[in-house]
Amino acid sequence: MFEKPLGMRDTLPEMYAMKKQVRKQLETEMSGWGYQMIETPTLEYYETVGLASAILDQQLFKLLDQQGNTLVLRPDMTAPIARLVASSMKGEAYPLRLSYQSTVYRAQQHEAGKPAEFEQLGVELIGDGTVSADGEVIALMASALKRAGLSHFKIAIGHVGYVNALLEDIVGERADELRRFLYEKNYVGFREHVKSLPISSIDKGRLLGLLKLRGGKGTMEEAAKLISNEEGSKAIAELTELWQVLENYGIEQYVKVDLNLVLHMSYYTGAVFEGYGSNLGVPLCSGGRYDELLGKFERPGQATGFGVRLDLLVEALGEMNTKQKKTCIVFSKERRAEAFQEAASMRAKGESVVVQDIAGVGDVDGMSEQFTEVYYFIGAKKGDA
Repeated sequence: MFEKPLGMRDTLPEMYAMKKQVRKQLETEMSGWGYQMIETPTLEYYETVGLASAILDQQLFKLLDQQGNTLVLRPDMTAPIARLVASSMKGEAYPLRLSYQSTVYRAQQHEAGKPAEFEQLGVELIGDGTVSADGEVIALMASALKRAGLSHFKIAIGHVGYVNALLEDIVGERADELRRFLYEKNYVGFREHVKSLPISSIDKGRLLGLLKLRGGKGTMEEAAKLISNEEGSKAIAELTELWQVLENYGIEQYVKVDLNLVLHMSYYTGAVFEGYGSNLGVPLCSGGRYDELLGKFERPGQATGFGVRLDLLVEALGEMNTKQKKTCIVFSKERRAEAFQEAASMRAKGESVVVQDIAGVGDVDGMSEQFTEVYYFIGAKKGDA
């Protein structure tokens, strides 16, 4: 009777306070970089936002409106923002710097601890195809994490163009299968599949070499040795320039190269990245370049951005000091008016005050543990509170 739908969670007061504190820090940092906050509807049309979304179809919550149109609960924010840019903001010149704070919904077949509803904050830089734009959103993401209080984190950067160029150069149309192993981070499956392919031992070595392309700035030099086609060389050049941009921002100590990084099978088109907190086994933020999405909404534009999972960031931060001073005034009916006046005076000074009728208290000692201070306005005679 009291179970929640699969993947849905309650937020208790302490967690709510932690999320509110972290949310405020993230929003402040994004605003400081010139990003403007927007909101989009919770419900969108499946035929537009649903189909354009980076989220798999089986993870969409679908329902019908009274006219028989299929709607979806907002599964991410990138596709809705692309729709907004092509409609409500079609008169605004590129580039656009937009930020958001929204709840998104993704259906889970088996919960396994994964939420079906969670809060995401992020930015989209639309209409700028430069490597400087990629560097800006990565630097902003790092700056936002630091402002929220996360001091130990790493950002892995990769490039979809490099992965596509290498796989298609060696296995052609069979690249999707290998790409899926990378998307699922199933590196054992990737190795076993490579071993079974009817290709030369040299090409097998090149594919297996892809899994070793993780590390620092020198990883780009190793990557260049595995590929010789134009698309792959262009991707390495962009990634090398991106590293230089991040050095200019002074955040290279937080960054590593990971050319196995595949965040979606077809959505991203260039640099991609994920952020990891210490003691957290899953990425708490991610993003990348998506230059083809805006074209689906008939307003072409190159774009890049990122999203931060608020619940995972709070988990990575651990216990935070979110408790504020909270006072309780316990009163009897004889001194009710006096108690209310005192509470109003304290609230006017910015304090958090609860007023509680003594007749409604079952356990005075237990109630007192919830407050920083407790004052008693009890008895017919006026005395010290």
